[in-house]
Amino acid sequence: MGEWRTDPTFAMCRALTDGADLYSFVGGPFDVRAVAAAIRPEVKDGFLLCEVPWENFPQGDHVREAIHLLHTSGSPVRTGTGVVSGMCANDMRAAAVLAVPFLIRIAADPRHPYRADALAEVSSPARARYFNVASRGELLLHRAEPQYDDLYGDYGVEVTGYPAGWSVAAARGAITADATLLTPLLHDPDPAIRIRAAYALAAATDLDRAVRAAFRTRLDAEQDPIVHAALVFATAEATRAHPHPPTTVWMRERWRDRAQVPEARLAAAIGWLCLTDEPAPDDLRAAVDDLATDERAHAMDDLPWMAAAGGSSETGLQRCVREMLHPEQPDPTEHDDPWTPRS
Repeated sequence: MGEWRTDPTFAMCRALTDGADLYSFVGGPFDVRAVAAAIRPEVKDGFLLCEVPWENFPQGDHVREAIHLLHTSGSPVRTGTGVVSGMCANDMRAAAVLAVPFLIRIAADPRHPYRADALAEVSSPARARYFNVASRGELLLHRAEPQYDDLYGDYGVEVTGYPAGWSVAAARGAITADATLLTPLLHDPDPAIRIRAAYALAAATDLDRAVRAAFRTRLDAEQDPIVHAALVFATAEATRAHPHPPTTVWMRERWRDRAQVPEARLAAAIGWLCLTDEPAPDDLRAAVDDLATDERAHAMDDLPWMAAAGGSSETGLQRCVREMLHPEQPDPTEHDDPWTPRS
């Protein structure tokens, strides 16, 4: 990180390291939740990047330049989206959050050559510490935004010392603010776009259930089995954040329905397990054991939920099945590196 203690972009992190009170930064220029929420619509729509205070957050200038290059389509995609994904992988999300509204607009532009890659990164700052997580209690968990009496929340701090919960909350707020741009992408001709749109929208605040209703609407028309499973997972994640008992019942009916495609039944079984504390019934176990073939497990790794849950020696579906239904089995990925390619 170099001379980060003398870099003004680390002012808040440095002050916290030196014992400053986090309360004093709430709502200020270093609170990325407040900064992201204050970005005006015309700044987002016009890509007026110079009006966003990137410099207030660690490596913000790198993110601004990456978004500029991506927007102008004048660089390889990894130059633009790779900066965002790389920073999130390195647990530095604060500046990456400010890229979210611009990534959404690139993704919504049907003429942009890198729209799918941009959409894939929209969700990166909105989820933290979830690699190899496949338990019922954690897989689809949206932890609450840190409150004033617990400002760090369950997320702790980023590698810079910045409160990680603030970054995650700000990213989810940015996705929520632009949900109307993301929702039409659920009907995009490209299956990868539909999957990534569902993944992004699952992180939105959905108090009026409009996002979940959009998932259900698309399910009625969806023909691709993997996308169908993505919509089921997204519905379950939205329900995990904002409980809705009828949806939990619907999820149970979904995995019991033999007319559903196997991928959707598997997603519904996992989703239902994450939404309840009930013991797994015998018919769920039988259905999962029958449907969770190796071929299907590898195919379902196209789903970002499963890709994040798995490891180099175990697919996400296999890990979920083992942890949720067969916890007595040893963990083959106990010391896994999430960046190691799966054999």
